[in-house]
Amino acid sequence: MASLTLRSKRKKPRATNNRNKVAYLFIFPYALMFMIFIVIPVIMAIFLSFTYFDTVRAPEWVGFQNYIDLLTDDPIFMQKVLPNTLKYAIIVGPGGYILSFLLAWVLAQLTPKIRTIFALIIYSPSLTSGITMTVLWRVIFAGDNAGYLNSLLIKLGLIVEPIVFLQSQEFLLSIMILVTLWSSMGVGFLAILAGILNVNQEMYEAAYIDGIKNKFQEVIYITIPSIKPQMLFGAVMAIVGTFASAGVGVALSGSNPTPQYAGQLIVNHIEYYGFNKYLMGYAAALSVVLLLGIYGLSRFAYKLFGSKD
Repeated sequence: MASLTLRSKRKKPRATNNRNKVAYLFIFPYALMFMIFIVIPVIMAIFLSFTYFDTVRAPEWVGFQNYIDLLTDDPIFMQKVLPNTLKYAIIVGPGGYILSFLLAWVLAQLTPKIRTIFALIIYSPSLTSGITMTVLWRVIFAGDNAGYLNSLLIKLGLIVEPIVFLQSQEFLLSIMILVTLWSSMGVGFLAILAGILNVNQEMYEAAYIDGIKNKFQEVIYITIPSIKPQMLFGAVMAIVGTFASAGVGVALSGSNPTPQYAGQLIVNHIEYYGFNKYLMGYAAALSVVLLLGIYGLSRFAYKLFGSKD
């Protein structure tokens, strides 16, 4: 019996090693794609941000010059791009995230059939590609009498001549925010909805026995603490989605840079310098700044909703 026990103990490490090899085999394709499409491009962008590279000649090392130029020799970035990006990110990011939670919470109070219908209606705009989406909104905000909004305002007697909304410094950024919020109910919204629906109902009953008096306290003390993983996922998706949708201004106005830089965001600035002016080193420096911003916001979201364990 003792010898059999020793043999079984000796065989366990081999079985464990085999399972580990199988696990690594399954992970390998994902790890390879992650290295090729995420890690290597990020490393190359960081390297190129310290060089002058015009896509024709070999990169020339310039140290921190691109970052110095970003802060001291690019008035468009400091006066237009940075304020626009901050305003857009603050409204679309937290605004879209809060809206996702509120809509998910309201839908969770409905019956299953009605909830499914409204969830599909709210989620469907996020499935629409940016170009298709802007075709609809470009018709609504067209700068002539054929534009739906201009036609309505003229009929109501609020304006005399049509307003060129998508070329206007006054209106373009606001329209971008509206369009992005309209299409921001994506997988983060569905994750939060699923989390709310899976909260144990007995916790609500116990909470009311312990002294909770209304729905607001229910949300604060029961719902949000119970769905922190979904809230974290929704927050990260809101951050990523905010910057991923930044091209909507170019699609709406039809030009990069946008008219009078009214809707110019850091993503558009990167594309302009990288693919219009072929200053890849400077574009890479802008990309690194954007990457650091997204990373900082993601860490902040993790501190709010991440596990304390």
